[in-house]
Amino acid sequence: MNTSPSKHMHRHERTIRPDFILIGAMKCATSTLHDQLAAHRSFYMSTPKEPNFFSNDEVYAKGIRWYQSLFADAKDDQILGESSTHYTMLPTYPGTIDRLKAFCPDLKCIYIMRHPVERLVSHYIHEWTQGVISCDIDRAIEEFPELFEYSRYSMQIMPYLQTYGPASVLPMFAERFRHNPQHELETIFKFLDVKEIPCWRNDIRNNVSAQRLRTCGWRDALVQNPILSIVRRTLVPKNVRRWIRSLWTMKERPAPSPSSLKKITQLFDEDLKILGDMLGLELSCQTFSQTVIAPNQIRWKM
Repeated sequence: MNTSPSKHMHRHERTIRPDFILIGAMKCATSTLHDQLAAHRSFYMSTPKEPNFFSNDEVYAKGIRWYQSLFADAKDDQILGESSTHYTMLPTYPGTIDRLKAFCPDLKCIYIMRHPVERLVSHYIHEWTQGVISCDIDRAIEEFPELFEYSRYSMQIMPYLQTYGPASVLPMFAERFRHNPQHELETIFKFLDVKEIPCWRNDIRNNVSAQRLRTCGWRDALVQNPILSIVRRTLVPKNVRRWIRSLWTMKERPAPSPSSLKKITQLFDEDLKILGDMLGLELSCQTFSQTVIAPNQIRWKM
């Protein structure tokens, strides 16, 4: 493994800090990638996957020693990483980049993007299952601007490019991972100067939003109680249990109405034009998926 000079020192002889961070975007397969990297011996990935230390004030208040404790069990030669999508959630967490720069001046960042409308829909499903949003998707687009803002990729990534430079920020796309995951994993290993030969594991998947089951405190407590679980399976017919479960389940993947879709598509196309110029690509909502999976190397043209 080709590592920086600090990697040749013992862990206790240097400041424990992440070598890289998956900074987002939310609902763009960062959980799956986190687990894929954790499965390789060269990496030590944080638990929890998303500490959100540099973004969330209440977590940051725990102090830097708490954050460093997340990597305390790593071996001296392992690459340290974490995956906090809150780090690219402007304008919700405006202080993130300043905190990161102060503690991680030489950080490498990986930013995964996805068709902005598809990301918005998955974000909506996530917030619905968490009970944050109860209205339909059209109304949510109007009342929860973060659904839109977190898909404005050029706006979200610009502070990282300005702070760390294009060579330290790897742009990636969820569509490319679906199309050729092994190649994308090899791209990450090369970006991080890891000499181990990677292997994408098809048995590692993480797609919570696909379940579309709304959380419910008292229901979840009943389901997780081992005694009540036996009683439920024994006395309650399976078709009745399925019916009860359906009461908390989103029946089908939602889609914006034609008028809402037209509005957000126009706005996203403005951001994608900027992103495309930064990457040397012709990007729009209409051409996004086919463009990003083309067999060309994607890098910043800045």
